Amino acid sequence: MPFGIKIIQQNNQGLVETLGKYRRSVDSGLHFYIPFIQKIHKVSLAMAPLALPNYSIITKDNADVSASVTLNYHVTNAAKYQYENTDSVESMAQLVRGHLRDIVGRMDLNEALGSTAKINQELAIAIGDLTNTYGINVDRINIDELTPSSAIQAAMDKQLTSDRERVAAIAKAEGEAKSIELTTKARNDALMATATAEAQATKTRADAERYRIDTIQAGLANADDKYFQNQSINAFEKLANSSANTVVVPSDSAADFGKIPTVGKLFKSTSNN
Repeated sequence: MPFGIKIIQQNNQGLVETLGKYRRSVDSGLHFYIPFIQKIHKVSLAMAPLALPNYSIITKDNADVSASVTLNYHVTNAAKYQYENTDSVESMAQLVRGHLRDIVGRMDLNEALGSTAKINQELAIAIGDLTNTYGINVDRINIDELTPSSAIQAAMDKQLTSDRERVAAIAKAEGEAKSIELTTKARNDALMATATAEAQATKTRADAERYRIDTIQAGLANADDKYFQNQSINAFEKLANSSANTVVVPSDSAADFGKIPTVGKLFKSTSNN
């Protein structure tokens, strides 16, 4: 009876069927089988990438989000992979989508958009039983992006612009308030400096006046009658040279005028005029 030859490449596994029924698994290498009675199916055990197309997810606050997921998987049990599911890869993809909808559906939009690492971790845990179900192990899974719908994105952009304008307005108001505060402080400092300088000047003038008075009083304390008579003569001389023609003096001082020649001459000069 002729035999058929089947070569299983490295990192592959062969599934031997006899009359359509699975019999055993064979590793990579050269294998013989009986044609028309036996058949060997080859299953790759190498890691394979899978990109899941964008699909819609509704968040807890009813926001429509488009999710994009990529993953890497490899077959761990060729018999389960081949015989226990008509399309194990598609079944795996549906399971990933279902778990992702459940995880994101329990989050608000803002929480979901900012928690992709947390979602990746929860999703990896949720699909960890795929080996027992489909003979597949997911080595890596990653959410490439969560994108809100165009309407929500427009509303978010508007809110972001509003927040930026509000922050700018607050910053401008704070700047103006600081400027007013500094201007007021500078004005008050100037007024205080001026008041201090004026007070110091007043004190200096008062000290000078007090010194002048003290000096005069000290001089007058040692002056005799001749000094005061001389001061009187000088005063009357100034009166004589003025436009006044009448001088009123105390009666007790009038008798002394004749004793003072200079005063007599002044009165004579005044009479002649």
